[in-house]
Amino acid sequence: MNQSSLKTASLGIQHVLAMYAGAVIVPLIVGGALGLTGEQLTYLVSIDIFMCGIATLLQVWKNKFFGIGLPVVLGCTFTAVGPMISIGAKYGITSIYGSILASGLFVIIISTFFGKLVRFFPPVVTGSVVTIIGITLIPVAMNNMAGGEGSADYGSMDNLLLAFGTLIFILVLYKMFTGFIRSVSILLGLVAGTIAAMFMGKVNFSEVGEASWFHMAQPFYFGMPTFDIAAILTMILVAMVSLVESTGVYFALGDITDRKLSEEDLSKGYRAEGLAIFLGGIFNVFPYTAYSQNVGLIQLSGVKKSNVIYAAATFLIILGLVPKIGALTTVIPSAVLGGAMVAMFGMVVAYGIKMLSRVDFSSQENLLIIACSVGMGLGVTAVPELFSKMPEAVRILTDNGIVAGSLMAIFLNLFFNVFSLQREKRVVLQEQKAS
Repeated sequence: MNQSSLKTASLGIQHVLAMYAGAVIVPLIVGGALGLTGEQLTYLVSIDIFMCGIATLLQVWKNKFFGIGLPVVLGCTFTAVGPMISIGAKYGITSIYGSILASGLFVIIISTFFGKLVRFFPPVVTGSVVTIIGITLIPVAMNNMAGGEGSADYGSMDNLLLAFGTLIFILVLYKMFTGFIRSVSILLGLVAGTIAAMFMGKVNFSEVGEASWFHMAQPFYFGMPTFDIAAILTMILVAMVSLVESTGVYFALGDITDRKLSEEDLSKGYRAEGLAIFLGGIFNVFPYTAYSQNVGLIQLSGVKKSNVIYAAATFLIILGLVPKIGALTTVIPSAVLGGAMVAMFGMVVAYGIKMLSRVDFSSQENLLIIACSVGMGLGVTAVPELFSKMPEAVRILTDNGIVAGSLMAIFLNLFFNVFSLQREKRVVLQEQKAS
C-alpha cells in the first residue's frame, strides 16, 4: 500500500471513529428499551454499522438517479430514537420497521419537490420538534443511569457511580481537548466507563465469545413488517425533520467544497436518504441522516475528497460483517450508557434550542408556536391518558407526544406565519391596484 492510500485509509478510519459512537448508541438504546436478547442486540448493532456504510455509499456516489456526490457520511438519526421506542412499546418491533419502510418510500416520492416544502419547516417548527424529541428522551437516560428499568440493582450506588463517572469523564475530555479527541469523547467515555465496570464485576463477555466472526444481512430479521397509521405518521415527521437537518449539512459541505448546489443535486441527496431509510426498513435497522460531526472533521482536516468517504464507508461495511465487533458494544452496562445518554440527549434538547435561536423572538406568534407545541408534546408524554376517551381516528394523532407536539408546531406555523403572510400580501396587492 503506497503513502497516498495509507493517508486515505487513515482519514477514512478517522471519519468512522467520529461517527461510530453516534451510530452504535442508537441500536443499543432502542434494543435495550425493547428488551432484545444479547444475540438480537449483537445482530442489530452489526447490521446497523453495515447499513451506515451502504447508506453513505448511496449518498457519496453521484449518478443519474440519486446521490449528492458530496463527502457526506450517513448514520442513524437520534431524532428517531424516542419515536421508535414509543412505537415498539405500543405496537411491537415489526411496526417500527413498517413505519421506516413507509417513511423511506415517502421520502423517495417527495424528493423531487421537497426543496419547495422546506418553507413549511422553518426553525420555529424544526427547533420545536427537535426540542420535544430531546425532552421525551431524558427519562430513558435516567432509567439507564439507575441500571435499567426492572433491574435487580436499580438505583444502587454502584450504578450511580458508574453513570456519573462516565458523564464526568466525557465532560472533562470535552473541556481539556479540542478537535478529534473532543469529537470522539462520547466513545472514549463509554470505553472508560465499561473498563471501570469490569473492575466492579459488572461486565459479561459471554455474548462476545458466542458471537460468530462473520455473518450476512438478513432481510426482515425480526419478522415481516406491520403497518400502523400512527407509527407511519410519526416516522414521516421524523424523516421530514431529518431532511431539513440534512439540507443544512448539504449546504455547509457545498460551501466547504466550493460547489454550488442545484435543485437537482438536492433532490438526488433526498432520494439517496429515502433509499437508505427504505433499505434500513428491509434489513431491520434505522432511519439515516447526514452526520454533522463529520462535516466538522472535514473542516478540521481540510481534506474534501470523496475517496476518503468511500474508504470510511468500506470500513463500516467490513466492521458490520463481523458480529464479534458488534458484540463488544453490547457489553456496555446500562448505567454507563445512561451517563453518556444524559450528555447526548441533553445535546438533542440543546440543538433544538440552538435551532430556535434563529427564530424572531420579538414575534408573539413565534413564542406561542413554541410554547403550545413544546407544552403539548411534553404534556401528552407525561399524561398519556389525556386523549384516551377520544375516537381511535383522533387518538392516532394524539397518543404520541412527539406527533401531537410536532403537528401543533406545523399547524400553528401555517396559521400564524404562512396564511397570515399570504393574506398580508393580498391586502398589499389590492391596495396597490386601488391606488
